[in-house]
Amino acid sequence: MNELLTQAVEAHGGIARWQELTEGRATLVSGGDLFSVKGLPQDPAPREMSVRLHEEHASATPFGAPDQRTDFTPGRVSIEKLDGRVVAERENPRTSFSEHTLQSPWDPLDRAYFNGYALWTYLTTPFLLTMPGFTVTEIEPWREGDEIWRGLRATFPPEIASHSTEQDFYFGSDHLLRRHDYYVDVAGGFAATQYVHDVVEADGILLPTRRRAYRRDDDDRPLVHQVMVSIDLSDIRFR
Repeated sequence: MNELLTQAVEAHGGIARWQELTEGRATLVSGGDLFSVKGLPQDPAPREMSVRLHEEHASATPFGAPDQRTDFTPGRVSIEKLDGRVVAERENPRTSFSEHTLQSPWDPLDRAYFNGYALWTYLTTPFLLTMPGFTVTEIEPWREGDEIWRGLRATFPPEIASHSTEQDFYFGSDHLLRRHDYYVDVAGGFAATQYVHDVVEADGILLPTRRRAYRRDDDDRPLVHQVMVSIDLSDIRFR
């Protein structure tokens, strides 16, 4: 790991503690204009999100009905009953977005796929950047008001599903995450920037509980008049 990634991992709880853990869970409330654009406006009901920490696997409960949940991996996404009976499934789900624009509607499996990879990414940042196959380099810092946030550019390996192959992460003077930039490839590839707030400690791991994603202009500034995705997390625990 390079110097900044080492410092960021240590600030968020340290690699030794992370390697002791296998699963993360949190209560999730999400919203934002992206889901309305996609024809699937998000209700404000809380859901439980669970992720495996060292492989990309995630689930949200409930989903679509009180007795349903999602099951996500990069190669397959499904909606299933709590007893495991499959309601709908899709193999190789990324291919279904190949000709999508921002305005292209999503079906529930598209939504489940987006939710799965996005929340897995957020609940494992910055530790996922230490996994095999990632390439991480330091980039020019970002100036936010009177602060200077150092940046890392990560190239994701093809076996990890996420927003885009290349993503940028910015850290404050305490080496905690402040901002996350990417392209939303499953929604036409629009440029997005996500600001994170309200860090808490959960079982030795520090992570933000409030995320707001905006479209990003040509100067990398957020278009704050429109919240594309909002995420609020609570009751976070790792084991």
